[in-house]
Amino acid sequence: MMEAVDAAAGRPGPAGRHRWQFVRTGGVDQVVFRNGEDIARLGELDPKLWVALACPTQGLEFDARTLEMIDTNGDGRIRPPELIAACEWAARELRDPDLLMQGGDTLAVSELTEGSVLAAEARRLLEMLGKGEADALTLEDLTGRSQLLAAMRFNGDGIVTVKTAHDAPTQAAIRHIIDTHGSVADRNGEAGVDRARAEAFYAEVQALRDWQARAVADGPAMPLGARTLDAAQALDAVHDKVEDFFARCRVAAFDIQAVQALNPSPAEYEALSGPAIDASLLKGLPLAAVTPGRTLPLTGNVNPAWSAALARLHREAVVPLLGQAADRLGEDQWQQLKSQLAACREWLRSRPATKLGSPDADEVEAWLEARPAVMALIGEDEGVEAHNLRIVDLERLLRYKRDLLTLLHNFVSFKAFYHREGAIFQAGTLYLDGRSCDLTVHVEDAKKHAMLAGLAKTCLAYCDCTREGQKMGIVAAFTAGDVDFLFVGRNGVFYDRQGRDWDASITKLIENPTSVAQAFFSPYKKFVRMIEEQVAKRAAASEATAQSSLSSMATTITTADQAGTAAVKPGVTPKPAAKVDVGTVAAIGVALGSISAVLVGIFAKFIDLGAWIPIAVAGIVIAISGPSMLIAWLKLRQRSLGPILDASGWAINGRMKVNVRLGASLSKVAHVPARARRYARDPYAERSGLAGAAAAVALVGAVAVLAWRMGWLDAQLPPALQRAPTAAQPVPAPPGA
Repeated sequence: MMEAVDAAAGRPGPAGRHRWQFVRTGGVDQVVFRNGEDIARLGELDPKLWVALACPTQGLEFDARTLEMIDTNGDGRIRPPELIAACEWAARELRDPDLLMQGGDTLAVSELTEGSVLAAEARRLLEMLGKGEADALTLEDLTGRSQLLAAMRFNGDGIVTVKTAHDAPTQAAIRHIIDTHGSVADRNGEAGVDRARAEAFYAEVQALRDWQARAVADGPAMPLGARTLDAAQALDAVHDKVEDFFARCRVAAFDIQAVQALNPSPAEYEALSGPAIDASLLKGLPLAAVTPGRTLPLTGNVNPAWSAALARLHREAVVPLLGQAADRLGEDQWQQLKSQLAACREWLRSRPATKLGSPDADEVEAWLEARPAVMALIGEDEGVEAHNLRIVDLERLLRYKRDLLTLLHNFVSFKAFYHREGAIFQAGTLYLDGRSCDLTVHVEDAKKHAMLAGLAKTCLAYCDCTREGQKMGIVAAFTAGDVDFLFVGRNGVFYDRQGRDWDASITKLIENPTSVAQAFFSPYKKFVRMIEEQVAKRAAASEATAQSSLSSMATTITTADQAGTAAVKPGVTPKPAAKVDVGTVAAIGVALGSISAVLVGIFAKFIDLGAWIPIAVAGIVIAISGPSMLIAWLKLRQRSLGPILDASGWAINGRMKVNVRLGASLSKVAHVPARARRYARDPYAERSGLAGAAAAVALVGAVAVLAWRMGWLDAQLPPALQRAPTAAQPVPAPPGA
């Protein structure tokens, strides 16, 4: 009988202390959710009074999307702060918190807090769906609308594609941003750009434009005007090699003996004499032959690897700056050339590092002109995201309205389990060994789960379930009936919560008693099983001996005609035939006699107990079955649901006991229906035979001897057979004696 109590438990809330109502179930005080106010004030309930403090988001018979929305940190577990936040938010967004008690899978505008952004968004959605304000939003409306927004031109992801723009310059700019700064997929999976990529692109474009503008504004830095840039680039291309050539000529002028070492050696030329000349080796040689005071030829006899670069230097810089006749370059002319292009070269070195390549000024200006349009498109797309977030919040609120109370009845309290309504951790029903088991839980790793679940003091069977190529693991609690025929490999059928049937096979068994009555018969069953095993072993040994004897006899018979002609090997003494030891036979007889005497003595002493025989029998039974029953009673008192769920990732706060009455409802043994008709005669029933008759005669004889020893038959037996004969009547004394 469940006892309900009121208590002002929990921390003080903003409106004072809230009065809670509790019910005693499973040996634990569990809170009762009477109205929406209880749900809204959940944060004031002392966590020590919660049945569970955490649960996983996987492996539960509960809407996975709802659990995902409650799990705000995405760690795959639901904890009290997350559940409290969900309750408070839902109660705040609904006009009446009691709607959380009513449930339902629709959400009307009238159910939302007046003036809230969600109410405005709900009206907007209803209008887009062609519904009136009096209509209600369904879950399909909300999820379908999110998919529709994803396919629209502006879907709120902050990403614009080439198709988003309608004019060619903007499309070209977006395409160039993708080429230089990469892309990101929008909700439709198309490549596009977001604000970060667009801003990075235009920052580089602006820096490049400022760099180009600085060169145009600096007149002395551009002696050739727009062609100065080409001249400076041509000089930079050969600068290091020209400096190397004139340095070698100066050394040769210092000492003529160094000329040979400053020019390529025969070995270096031999390295170039292969089928194909190595360009890298050729580029390492001087620009021309080194001699004291020599000028650098720009055409003709120069290093082939540098001929094109020298020709470009001649065309772009030497001729425009030094004159048409300058086909050779002296060191003084080289220094003059560097001086004239120094400012431009310095400007080139100050070019900002970008991913834009080498665009001209017109292309840079075109990109900058498209900037306002590109950023406007991104801003417009980002503006739609606010509507997307509100749609998600509407979906969240609808799911909370539908599912939140169910989760509370499986987390804060276990009402759904103890009222047999189907808890979210119950995976289905296992049918095996003539019974059904409702307490089944999903298991990923049976070995790891069993290490903790064994503390539940419950008979647990771990099963592998297969169906149409799918496989899953469960653990089923057997809380009623016997466990004599539960063993690894036993097969059954498992029905999940959706009604699908799975083939189930036991892979691991944790044995524990299911009732005191089962423990009473357990010692006798074990004793009979031991006798059967010993008898089977002795019978097998006797059969093996008999088979060996028959084989020896058959061999002797088939070789009898060869016995007379067989020669006796010299030096070998035939073995004498085995003889029966008379002493052994006598010892066996004495032992059997002693055993018989002991048994007769025990039986006689037992009969002499008389009226105490029933008490003695009860004492023997208690001595045999008592320890087993005591152990079973202690384990049944400790039987708990907590370790089973803890092993599955829950954090059970209380001791969720599974007593005998609850266990009987979790595991149901097969019974013939009350109104069913059953024929008593079994055509395949075992016949009693001589063994049954002998047992009946022995039982009748034992009862008769007991009745005779107790004197119960004296009234029906002659004096000679009576246990206590009637004493002779005394002869009266003669008068006067």
